[in-house]
Amino acid sequence: MALGLFTACGSDGGSEGDADTAEDFDFSCPERTDGDPAPDEAANESQPFVFGSPGDPTSIDPVLASDGETFRVTRQIFETLISTDCTDNAPGLAESWDQNPEGTEWTFHLREGVTFHDGDALDGAAVCANFDRWANFKGGYQSPNFSYYYSAIFGGFAENDPEMGIETESLYEGCTADGLDATISLSKYTSSFPGAFSLSSFSILSPTSIAAIADVPLEAADSPLPEYSQTAGTLAGTGAFTLTDWNHSEQQVTLTRNDDYWGEKAGVKTLIFRTISDETARRQALEAGDIHGYDLAAPADVQPLLDAGFQVPVRGVFNLLYLAYTQGQAPLEDHAVREALSYAVDRQRIVDNVLPPGGLVANQFQPPSLEGWSEDVVEYEYDTEKAKDMLAEAGQEDLSLTFCYPTDVTRPYMPAPKDIFDMIAADLEAAGVTVEAKPITWVEYIPTTRSGECPLYLLGWTGDFSDPYNFLGTWFAAPSTEWGFDNAEVFDSIAAANTEPDEATRVDLWKTANEAVMEELPGLPLSSSPPSIAFAANVYPPDVSPLTQEDFSQVYFTAGS
Repeated sequence: MALGLFTACGSDGGSEGDADTAEDFDFSCPERTDGDPAPDEAANESQPFVFGSPGDPTSIDPVLASDGETFRVTRQIFETLISTDCTDNAPGLAESWDQNPEGTEWTFHLREGVTFHDGDALDGAAVCANFDRWANFKGGYQSPNFSYYYSAIFGGFAENDPEMGIETESLYEGCTADGLDATISLSKYTSSFPGAFSLSSFSILSPTSIAAIADVPLEAADSPLPEYSQTAGTLAGTGAFTLTDWNHSEQQVTLTRNDDYWGEKAGVKTLIFRTISDETARRQALEAGDIHGYDLAAPADVQPLLDAGFQVPVRGVFNLLYLAYTQGQAPLEDHAVREALSYAVDRQRIVDNVLPPGGLVANQFQPPSLEGWSEDVVEYEYDTEKAKDMLAEAGQEDLSLTFCYPTDVTRPYMPAPKDIFDMIAADLEAAGVTVEAKPITWVEYIPTTRSGECPLYLLGWTGDFSDPYNFLGTWFAAPSTEWGFDNAEVFDSIAAANTEPDEATRVDLWKTANEAVMEELPGLPLSSSPPSIAFAANVYPPDVSPLTQEDFSQVYFTAGS
């Protein structure tokens, strides 16, 4: 197979890893540059394709998850009404869809002849059963710890549980079925739709699956996930693979080709996702032939892998890394302190030394490729002396802060968490701040940061669909312990943009929202990165996705490699 299988259009900017401005970059998706090689039929039937993932999945029920490692697995088993092509909406289980003029009714015209893995037929009633199930969640199922995406997109539930802290009314008003049509009604327009219908959390389960789990309790926000979500056998989707086994002790998930799949059959009979949290260990496993691909190749490993004959396609830039300031932790409620810390950080150094070529310094909380990116946000250029002076003026010459960072993980926006932490910590120390390092394992990191326990921490986001609300709204649509601020101007500006149906007006409102967020300065946007994914030479890899939404049914072993 030719090593030039992909050209990554989004990774050409700058030189020797340097990045300039958003105008220097093409954010389009990678394109294939050669034809489809012949498959090795015997290998594809007998040899499992093993992919090294950076982390474990959390749940086989997609609605109870919010992490990319879970969705990497569930996306192969379950499908959504809308799919994505690069970052654009594309047909999924629905061949087409339309909306009323107000954008409050969405009618999906489903594919004919689609069956679930358990034999149930896909129709409008099956779609409505899923949306009605989510809207009527009770107790712990309403906790953002479990149904994060549902509450983030739809607001509330049919009956909000006060113990779960959900106070907003639900956008979801109901679903009606007519044969292969399903019409979902919303209380008002929001720019999140139709893109949100592509979210993996909103994957469609079979009616039999829904009936089997209807009475499974989840009483509290800190309850363990239900057993059905941790094992194979209960949930059926429509995807190109079925779940065969989830071996928790060996950190391995095994999938088997669905030979009754409605679309093109998967290239390999058996697909295994094996968790290898250390990026060096992932590379060594590929080099040894123990796995056939892995995600998040370290930037320093890319060229050596290419030189050794491996394939390393690069995804487009569609993510953001940030340094968060938790305003519930003194003295970060002081805007002058947050400004001083922002001036202290050399973001270009992170891009030049840690990120792969094509990395970009961020100056607002969304990638430049989305509508509403503003050229008029407040800028915080690197200036150590200015940071020192501002801290002195704020009476914080002896400031000491705990700084959290994740261990045992790499993310698309954060290829080397410890290295990035070390650089920022050194910058803050140079400005006179005493930094207390607090490394936290990934499994505990998200709950810890969301609860507001870390004054400073590193985190980020890879976009789920092409709309600014998926970034700004995810973080700043309402007060939260994660950020600890209550700025009505910020919340109102995001709400105004999200509910404006006129495109030109909405773009201007998103610009205003970005400007309001950077005035508030809840954190410092650091960078956007084009993450790499590596494969063996004898593998035909999937189309790489800026959303990290690869379809592994496209993978197969090639003949004569």
